[in-house]
Amino acid sequence: MKPGNKPGGGIARAKPVGFRFDGATYEAPAGESLAAALLANGIHHLRDGPEDRRPRGAFCYMGLCQECLVEIDGAYVEACRTPISQGLEARRLRYGKAQVK
Repeated sequence: MKPGNKPGGGIARAKPVGFRFDGATYEAPAGESLAAALLANGIHHLRDGPEDRRPRGAFCYMGLCQECLVEIDGAYVEACRTPISQGLEARRLRYGKAQVK
């Protein structure tokens, strides 16, 4: 049996933990990427485009394109490279009224 697989099929997942995105609370398995956790929770809009202000979401899911930038503790991070942990708080990057720093 391959590591991470459960007998009878399926994938072994870590215990779900709570995290927040734009003030709303969600759950995802600990250690899963923030981008994957948001997608699993139906969140596709991670930031606004700096020029056209149109919604942007994750594209490559491996840290190359930087389309999934979000803000955590005042720093801009790639959601696809950020593991979920209990109490993580992230926010969508917005341009316009709430300016990106």
